[in-house]
Amino acid sequence: MAGVRGQGRKFDTDTALDHAMFAFWEHGYEGTSVAMLTTAMGINPPSLYSAFGGKEGTFFAAIERYNATRGDFMDRAFDEEAGAAELIRRLLYDAASHYSDESCPGGCLIISSAVGVTEANRHVADRLRDMRNANVMLLEQRITGDIRDSILPAGIDASEVAEFIGVIIQGMSQRARDGASRDKLERVADRAYASLEIST
Repeated sequence: MAGVRGQGRKFDTDTALDHAMFAFWEHGYEGTSVAMLTTAMGINPPSLYSAFGGKEGTFFAAIERYNATRGDFMDRAFDEEAGAAELIRRLLYDAASHYSDESCPGGCLIISSAVGVTEANRHVADRLRDMRNANVMLLEQRITGDIRDSILPAGIDASEVAEFIGVIIQGMSQRARDGASRDKLERVADRAYASLEIST
């Protein structure tokens, strides 16, 4: 991506956002100050405000960057897996792999960066909540479609299964931040997937 000009300084947007992403990932939204961001991004405050409008704008630009890079495994799974059973399996094992990646703070940025916020930043947490809920709803729709097409048994509760997978994946994110290894998270994936009895 081309650099962004701000107060006479030009910088590479993607590189700057990578650094912002890691700052928010490690310290959370409220724990990351503008001073921390500008230091991490290698820019001055006028450049940050000119390019992103402030801390919140930088945060959501970093979220977009995360979704396009380190967090894109979920979108790719939804795009590439035709069946709900295969999709669920891939989501679980990809989460185990990506969340335990030692080259990053661990877990999922969208899950962990605004767990606890003050009322002034509730809208930030709400936007992330909506992103997480959208994925659960999309998974429910995929399961419902396979039930309708007789690919999965009619007795399966699509909403319950989608909610269960959402809970497992979010829990895996926190366990990864607490130091759980890929092997341990893959064993969680094993148990979670086997318990559904939906393999095809």
